[in-house]
Amino acid sequence: MNPPGLSAEHEKLIASLSPTLQPLALRGAVRSYRKNTVIINEGEAGDSLFVLLQGRVKVYSTDTEGREIVFNVVEQGDYFAEMWLDGGPRSASVMTLEPSVCSIVGRTALREHLAEEPEFALELVSQVIRRARAATESARNMALLDVYGRVIVTLEGQRGAAKPDAPVTLTQITHQSIANRVGASREMVSRLLKDLEKGGYIELGVKRITLLKKLPARW
Repeated sequence: MNPPGLSAEHEKLIASLSPTLQPLALRGAVRSYRKNTVIINEGEAGDSLFVLLQGRVKVYSTDTEGREIVFNVVEQGDYFAEMWLDGGPRSASVMTLEPSVCSIVGRTALREHLAEEPEFALELVSQVIRRARAATESARNMALLDVYGRVIVTLEGQRGAAKPDAPVTLTQITHQSIANRVGASREMVSRLLKDLEKGGYIELGVKRITLLKKLPARW
């Protein structure tokens, strides 16, 4: 089923996927993107699903004043842009955070895959439910938590809270990316992080934050 013209490099990337995603990715057209490339625009019509073979992308929305909120960061080995299956427009925009490679699976190929691989249909439904739950949790946090509370959820929600004998290091994370996730200014997030560092709770680095112990519930 390998598409004609698939390079050895792309074959290797597809081979690194989970067994569930490999046959799906083989049905798509492989395309490379530079860092900070907008792959999908919110509101446009959609007819394809993207399997992320390499790189990282963010799923986000912006308002008319350019303010941005990030809903999710998709890592290599996952897929995104499945929400068009209900016939509606794209619900969010997607931009690469680093050079990325995707297999783009069109409507016809995806429907053929779902018909031939019913187990993947169940996986797809589960994925949509997981992301709906995450969106509900994010909306709850935005409504009920203050900025500090949302920052704590963002930091500890990735890999859990740290312990004095088991620090947690978060990589590829910046003050701006946190601000985009919690709906606050970068300056406010930076102040909170610097205060936590002074208190001995975290250690700040370049695109890196190390959690040294459980973060206080209030600040």
